[in-house]
Amino acid sequence: MRAALIALMSLAAFPAASEPVLTLPVDCVLGETCHIQQYVDRDAGDGYRDYQCGNLAYDGHKGTDFSLPTLQAMRDGVNVIAAAPGVVRGVRDGMEDRLYTIDNAKDVKGKECGNGVVVRHDDGWETQYCHLKKGSVRVRTGYKVKRGTVLGEIGLSGKTQFPHLHMSVRHNGNVVDPFNTGDVAACDVEGGNLWRSVPDYLPGALIEAGFADRVPDYEEVHTGTAKQTQMSPESGALVLYGFAYGGRKGDIVRIEIHGPEGLMASYDSVLEKNLARFFRAYGKRLKKTRWPSGEYDGIVTMIRDGQVLSRAATQATID
Repeated sequence: MRAALIALMSLAAFPAASEPVLTLPVDCVLGETCHIQQYVDRDAGDGYRDYQCGNLAYDGHKGTDFSLPTLQAMRDGVNVIAAAPGVVRGVRDGMEDRLYTIDNAKDVKGKECGNGVVVRHDDGWETQYCHLKKGSVRVRTGYKVKRGTVLGEIGLSGKTQFPHLHMSVRHNGNVVDPFNTGDVAACDVEGGNLWRSVPDYLPGALIEAGFADRVPDYEEVHTGTAKQTQMSPESGALVLYGFAYGGRKGDIVRIEIHGPEGLMASYDSVLEKNLARFFRAYGKRLKKTRWPSGEYDGIVTMIRDGQVLSRAATQATID
């Protein structure tokens, strides 16, 4: 009970006069080249819920995760920028970009944030930016930063298994949810927020759809190397996959392949549990000597409670 009370107090509302006004801390387009994977956990107990009472959180999560679709997008470089003006209170750089596993847990202990920057704002407020790419941090302790100053790049350092920026907001050391600064026990009640323009809430969506000549491994999908746009007419199989986030138990992932002669395959996969990031695939094996030449269209649809939540389309050519 005492722990629950502490958690509730740590997310209490604060006077609007002292609150910073935040803008997006990432130089990408939400819903297109990046997405919000997880929010602050507003459940004081063992469960989890985001500020909309959804499942985009995990137990004890203390920030907002701005995620990139693949490791390739991380390698290409996406800037992390200051969400509000302030003074740099501390930095860390030099940690490797690698997936967090039980084998390297000891190297990360006490440095779960990875490479990061803490910016101090007025009246006891601060923002923290975690999991930056090794060697990308551009500021030092004591630097004054403006809104939009580049701090570094999104990476994979610290305790993380996908490339993203974890941004925490604190007031006098207490965690604040920038999407709803009101009572944590009432996620379904309107409260104040810290955003100049509140980012849209998407309860889950498709990140990518792609064709492949076999069912790809998750690592290939995660790194961004699975997708094929030109395929051989002698390929042993024609597979369509959908990569998504925010899956909820009971969601349907519908996979449809259309070839030169019309609909070739349609399959519904039902999620058996909540999944933060996942992919589903379905396809056909080659039964003749070759696939018909032409354009192949793939459509992957994410359906929740009978309504279309997200849809992604892709195309491949067979010559």
